[in-house]
Amino acid sequence: MLRFEEVSFGYAGTPAIDGVSFVLGKGDFAALLGENGAGKSTLCRLCNGLLKPRSGRVLLAGQDTRTVKTSVLARRVGYLFQNPDRQLCKNTVGEEILFGLDFVLGEGYSPAEREGEKRRRLEEMLDLFHLDGSRDPFGLSRGERQQVALAGVLARKPELLILDEPTTGLDYRECTAIMEIISGLNSRGATILMISHDMEVAADYGRRALVLSKGRLTGDGPVREIMGNRELLSQASLLPPQIPALARLLGPAFAGVFTVEEMLARCREKAAVLKPGGGL
Repeated sequence: MLRFEEVSFGYAGTPAIDGVSFVLGKGDFAALLGENGAGKSTLCRLCNGLLKPRSGRVLLAGQDTRTVKTSVLARRVGYLFQNPDRQLCKNTVGEEILFGLDFVLGEGYSPAEREGEKRRRLEEMLDLFHLDGSRDPFGLSRGERQQVALAGVLARKPELLILDEPTTGLDYRECTAIMEIISGLNSRGATILMISHDMEVAADYGRRALVLSKGRLTGDGPVREIMGNRELLSQASLLPPQIPALARLLGPAFAGVFTVEEMLARCREKAAVLKPGGGL
């Protein structure tokens, strides 16, 4: 779905991405991790042609982003900004969700079919996010505005979904609701690339992790493998999620524990072999 081949890019002579190579397969769910200023947002803007590589190539579904129009690439890729207020631009939730559909519902639709498909997708998004299409987006909470922005992106049914810190500023309930929708989309075949500073979210939902540090890709592998590599995380100024960190503190008996469920199961195993009256 996405291929970076020795890609470099910089601003005013200062490198932001330096010789990055990786391949994202169709249906992957990758978390993009790294310290502030590592180049994560720049990398994501290279994915859809908003930025063009200074050297190397970016291929989106086999199309070179340097030679294919950004408007053409936009039919395959959806981009959710970290701040929804930079993405929302319409007077109602319904208009916001409909915005952009004319760009993807082109050839193959008669005018009547296009309007019918737009209405169908609008109702689908309103139902999925439990939104009122008549509301003013800017009268909603931060979490609700993020959901409206995401609904507008998903209405276009992108093959690749790029998420720039999708859970920033959300409470636990809002975070879980958005991530479950994204996870469901991934299970139906969409490819996800998600920037996240929330290591718990990255660990819970991502299956693969890419680590950027000072513009270079320093880690790429299964989430469990990356989250368990303390030296790699430390070099990128990252802390592991709480459960793997706690497991490490508890010693070799808890090696490999990654989730709350695994921690509870391991505790029960250890408790079962203790002598009566003993403690864990």
